Amino acid sequence: MNAERHEFRAPQEAAGQRADRFLADAIGSLSRSRVKALIVAGHASRDGHALKEPAEAIRVGAVYALEIPPAIPALPEAQDIPLSILHEDADLIVLDKPAGLVVHPAPGNQDGTLVNALLAHAGDELSGIGGEKRPGIVHRLDKDTSGVMVAAKTELALRRLSESFAERDLERHYLALCWGLPEAMEGEINAPIGRHPADRKRMAVVERGGKAAITRYKVLRSWGTACALVSCRLLTGRTHQIRVHMTHIGLPLVGDPVYLRRTPAAARSLDAPVRDALLAFPRQALHAASLGFRHPINGQALHFESPPPEDMAGLLSLLDGNAE
Repeated sequence: MNAERHEFRAPQEAAGQRADRFLADAIGSLSRSRVKALIVAGHASRDGHALKEPAEAIRVGAVYALEIPPAIPALPEAQDIPLSILHEDADLIVLDKPAGLVVHPAPGNQDGTLVNALLAHAGDELSGIGGEKRPGIVHRLDKDTSGVMVAAKTELALRRLSESFAERDLERHYLALCWGLPEAMEGEINAPIGRHPADRKRMAVVERGGKAAITRYKVLRSWGTACALVSCRLLTGRTHQIRVHMTHIGLPLVGDPVYLRRTPAAARSLDAPVRDALLAFPRQALHAASLGFRHPINGQALHFESPPPEDMAGLLSLLDGNAE
């Protein structure tokens, strides 16, 4: 596959602009950081001469060219892992992630991840992100959180979707099965989140050094004061945000291996078989139930939903039986 070449004659209104910004704006599908990297790597020219400085001021009338090398194969290995696809087009994939699936390769998890699965599913359709044929992970779900998420297939789609997430121009709702019942059946938790001061592997609500975090919640169902099924809407996207915020107001998630530190007092009101099943639940009972956003290319409003997975649905059935 040949390199993709773009040429532009600099107009009067571009005078004095940085070369990387001018080329990024002219091409439209690449981020400025990507264009900057290509310039530094020797893939840009001005009037046929090498352009080496991304910050060079644009000269009116000069012809600027940028060559985009063919995308190289991604380093993670493509693996045929079954996926539940809710929607797919040339720009993005929306899927229903199962609990237990890690999103991105990392030390200790180099394969068997969502990225490995997406490379196998759509590898030939990926146009190249950062010069590499790989899917663009717009947002992440924890390994043991299930539900709806979106991945980009092109660099432009990734950039625009990332901007939508950063600007909160989307709707994200989660279902959380929590221990206990809040005093207010709906409300907003506005509490900054940062690293736990005594345990760096955990997050916590902190007074200093945290990032703004806002979660709106509404109790959908409750079983006495033992458990509540809560709808959570994220207005920000911090690590473990729902798990930290619900624990902060005294409603830790059923099964949470990090933030549920002891048997909750609320469990005592349940019959022993139901109580034991909830205490033995092997993951946080958290499900990304819906995701709404505008298509990054055509602007169409999109909305996707996923019902609670079988393991969470089983807990709800047990609780319903306990209440009879």
